Amino acid sequence: MALPPLRDELDLMPGPRLADGQPSWTLHDPVRHQYFRIDWLTFEILSRWSLDDPRAIAESIATRTTLHPSADDVQQVLSFLTHNQLVHLRGPGSAQRLAQSLQARQGTPLKQLLHHYLFFRVPLLRPDAWLQRWVGPVCSVFASRGFALATALAFLTSLMLVARSWDSFIATLVNTFNLEGLAAYGVALIGVKLLHELGHAFTARHHGCRVPAMGVAFLVLWPMAYTDTTETWRLTDRWQRLQVAAAGICTELVVAVWATLLWALLPEGTLRGAMFVLATTSWVTTLVINASPFMRFDGYFILCDALDMPNLHERSFALARWKLREWLFALHAPPPEHFAPRKQAALIAFAWVVWLYRLIVFLGIAVLVYHFFIKLVGILLFVVEIAWFIALPMWREVKVWFGLRAQIRQRAASRRRAAWVAGVVMVGVALTLVPWPGRVIASGWLRPAQVWPLFAPAASQLQALHHAEGERLPQGVQVLRLASPALESRHEIVQARSQRLGWQAATAPLSDEARSRWQVSQEEWATSQTEQASLYTEREQLAPVAPFDATLRDLAPDLRPGQWLPARERLATLVGDGPMVVETYLNEHAARRVRAGDRGLFLTDGGEGPALRLTVQEVDADASRQLAHGMLSAQAGGDVLTRDRKGQRVPEYAVYRVVLRVDSPPEALAGRAWRGRIVIRAEGEPLAGRYLRQALTVLVRETGM
Repeated sequence: MALPPLRDELDLMPGPRLADGQPSWTLHDPVRHQYFRIDWLTFEILSRWSLDDPRAIAESIATRTTLHPSADDVQQVLSFLTHNQLVHLRGPGSAQRLAQSLQARQGTPLKQLLHHYLFFRVPLLRPDAWLQRWVGPVCSVFASRGFALATALAFLTSLMLVARSWDSFIATLVNTFNLEGLAAYGVALIGVKLLHELGHAFTARHHGCRVPAMGVAFLVLWPMAYTDTTETWRLTDRWQRLQVAAAGICTELVVAVWATLLWALLPEGTLRGAMFVLATTSWVTTLVINASPFMRFDGYFILCDALDMPNLHERSFALARWKLREWLFALHAPPPEHFAPRKQAALIAFAWVVWLYRLIVFLGIAVLVYHFFIKLVGILLFVVEIAWFIALPMWREVKVWFGLRAQIRQRAASRRRAAWVAGVVMVGVALTLVPWPGRVIASGWLRPAQVWPLFAPAASQLQALHHAEGERLPQGVQVLRLASPALESRHEIVQARSQRLGWQAATAPLSDEARSRWQVSQEEWATSQTEQASLYTEREQLAPVAPFDATLRDLAPDLRPGQWLPARERLATLVGDGPMVVETYLNEHAARRVRAGDRGLFLTDGGEGPALRLTVQEVDADASRQLAHGMLSAQAGGDVLTRDRKGQRVPEYAVYRVVLRVDSPPEALAGRAWRGRIVIRAEGEPLAGRYLRQALTVLVRETGM
C-alpha cells in the first residue's frame, strides 16, 4: 500500500519531555498556524515515511530502535495525518475528497451562522514588529527582580492599609453602584484588559515567540480581548509556556496591587476614586473570571502548563466519558489514556466539575441573551444556547451508547448492567409521568368562624359600657350605648322633611298646582323615607347587640363613659363560641389541585396545642385583589408576597382564598386567631406535567400569545 506524501511546508521541532519520560516533537502546519505534539513512535514513523509502505516502516523501526510497532500503528498515524490534512492526497477523486472534507468541516450555512454567532474573532492589530522594538525596555523594568520585590512590598502595605480602612473601602464600593460608577467600571475594564493582553504579548515576545495578531473575540456576542500566542507551542520549556499563560493574570494583579496602594495613600478626589475603580476591577476580573480553569481562560492554560497536560479539558472529558460508559455498561474497554489511579480519578472528577460549571454558566448566558433581545428573538436564541451547549453534547454521547449495542450483546455482564440501566431509566420516566399523591404547604390563619367587629358608626359619645373584656354575652344582649348629636340632628331634620313631603303628597288632589307636582312629590317623599330608614339603621348601631353567643375581645382599654369617639373608631370584637376555620391563600397552580372535601392539618407557628384536622370548605373561583388580613403577608412572616397600595395589601401574583373547616377545635386555641402552617392533601400530579405547564406558561406569557 503506497502512502501519500507529507506536505512540504510542514515543520518539525523538538518538544518537551513527556510525563512517562519519552521525548516529544512538535509538528507545525504554517498554513493553518496549527501545532501538533507527537510522541516518539509517531516521530519514528514520520522519519521513515519515504519507505512508502506501512510494513516496511514498522520493520525498520523494530530493527533500529527498541520500539516494536505494527503496520496498524502506521495506519493510525496515516489516519491522523489525513484527518488533519497534513498529507497530499493522490489518485482519482482526491480533489473531490478534499472538497467534501472542507464542506464537512464548515457544515451547512445554518451551522456556520450558529458557529459565528456563538464565537468569532476580529483581529485588529498586527503588533509583532512594535513588540520587538519595545520588548527589551519593557521587560527590563517590569520583569526585573527589583520590580517584583517592590510589588510584593506594595501588596503587604496595601493589605495593611485597607484592613485599617475597611469601613471606608466598603462605603466607597457601595457608592459606586450607580450609573456613573458602572460607566467608570466599564472604562476601567477596557483598560485592564488591554494591559492584560499586552502582558501576554510582551512575555511571548520576550521568549522569542511571534505574536501575529491581537483583537476582539465574541463569545455569544460578548466582547473579549484576545492575543494570538499560538507560537508558544514552539517552546520546549513548559515553565516558559507557563510564564506566557500567567502573564495576563500577573499583569492584572500588579495593576490591582499598585492601584490599591495609591487609593489608600491619595487624598479624597477624582484620582483616588479612579484608583479604587481600577483596583476593584482588576481584583474581581482576575480572581473570578481569568483564574477559573473551568473555561478556556488563562486559568485553564496555566493549569495545563503546570501539569504539562495540553488539551486538559478534552483529555479529562474523554476519561470521564469512558468511565461513565464503564459504570453504565461494564464494557471493560481500555481507557483512552493510561494514568496513575489517583491522577485518573482526579481528572475524571475535574471533568464532572467542569461540566457542572459550564451547565450553570451556559444557562446563565442563555438567560442573559434572552433578556437582552426582543422577546421572540430572545426565546429563539435561548433555545439555540441550550441546544448547542447542553442538549447537543448529551445527544452525541447517547448516540455513542447506541453504537455500543453490539459490544454490549457480546458480554453477559454488560447485558445485565445495560438491563439495570434501562430499568432505572424506565422507572425514572415512569416516576415523572405517573401522578403522585401531592400535598400543598402554606401559611394559614386559624380564626373563629363568627367574628363581629364593633365600630363607632359616627362621631359620638360613649354613654354606657355594659360589659368587660372576656365576658361571655348571650345573643341579643346590648354591648354598649353611644350618643351622636349630629346623627340625632340629621334624624330630626330628615324626619321633619319626610312629614312635610308626606302631607304634600296627601293634599295633592285638593289643588291643580299640587296635582301637577304630585309625581315629583311622591318621589321626594320616597327618597326621604329611604334616608330616614338609613338613619334608623345608623341609630341602631349606636346601641349594638350581640348577633350570636359570643365573647367580648380586644376591648379598647381606655374606653370610659362620657368619652368622645371619632367615626370608624374600632371599639371591640365579638368572637363567636361556635366552630373555627382556617383561611389561607394559594397560588394558581396549588389552588387548582385543591378541591372541597380535601383533608389537611394545621399546626401553630409556636407549637401551641395539638395538630388540628381540617376539611377544605371553599376555594374561591376568582383571584383575591387584596389580603383581608396582614398575618399571611410575607412582611409579617407569612408566604404571600404583597406590596402596599393606598393602605391595602395587594398580592404580587394571583392568589386564591381557601377556607378550611376545623373538624375538632381544642379549647386551648378556641376564641383567638393563630397563624401556623397547613398541609393539604391535594390532587396528585406528575412531575413532568408540572414542569411542562410552567414552561408553557412562561412561553405564552413572554411571546404575548
